[in-house]
Amino acid sequence: MKKTLSNKRPSIDFDLRQLEIFRKVVELGSFSKAADEVFLAQASVSERIATLESRIGTKLLDRLGRQVLPTRAGELLYKHAVLLMDMKNTACLEIQDFLGVRQGEINIGGSTIPGEYILPELIGRFHENHPLVSVTLKIADTSEIEDLVLKGDLELGVVGSRASHKSLIQHELWRDELVLAIPANHKWAKRRTVSIEEIFDQPFIIREAGSGTLEIINHYFQASGSKETTALNVVASFGSSTAVKEGIKSGLGISIISSRALDTEFKAGILKALELEGLRMTRSFYMIRDRRRIASPLSRAMLDFLVSTSKEEKP
Repeated sequence: MKKTLSNKRPSIDFDLRQLEIFRKVVELGSFSKAADEVFLAQASVSERIATLESRIGTKLLDRLGRQVLPTRAGELLYKHAVLLMDMKNTACLEIQDFLGVRQGEINIGGSTIPGEYILPELIGRFHENHPLVSVTLKIADTSEIEDLVLKGDLELGVVGSRASHKSLIQHELWRDELVLAIPANHKWAKRRTVSIEEIFDQPFIIREAGSGTLEIINHYFQASGSKETTALNVVASFGSSTAVKEGIKSGLGISIISSRALDTEFKAGILKALELEGLRMTRSFYMIRDRRRIASPLSRAMLDFLVSTSKEEKP
């Protein structure tokens, strides 16, 4: 009697630990770096990936010298690995929440103004109600915070301009006003206002490309019909509002900066704020998160808390 040969493909199977390791290799582009993140030897990581590829039935990673990149199949599996690991973390946190144990970590980001001048105090208030929750705050410019939220490195971000990526959900939080800041001994110190045209003749300090502050200034300049920011007499470009303030205080130049960043200097009489004639520059800060990812109970608690603080400021 003839034996019938079966062409049936073995069923695909894998476990969450394998997916966790695979995800880290893809994100870090390195077996050795992934090994450090998942607390395994590099040889063990390589073995787990080989077993995963065997169970899937295809190659998932291309090893190009020192660089590791996902294949087309690897890209597909990575997308699901992110979702499955998020679901696992959410399940653990929801069970903790159900049992009345609200603890864990939240990774959030803030562009420089909210990150340096708003969020630290609010995180302190949040900690009073959730003493077992640890909050890690990453401060960077708006574009970098958006990228980190999209990559899943940050659960939440607070930025100084509207998000442009379709995958980002945004919630409007606090209002802010941008003012022209000058040293107290500047020749304009006795004035209350200056025209936009006058500032183009002064040494000017700007924020770096990607800054929400610079984006808002560009928007208002264009809307007013004045010269663009590229026509300013730029003497320096700094990566934080603190550096801009120090530059103004040293006499390096003047700048347009958030009034929230200048409160201490205004009260001490070190700096002075002037209005630009016919131009009031305001903006909002926005909470962002990736709609493709499941929001953990802790991140929802932080989001709800920050939204509640924004309502405190509204008349």
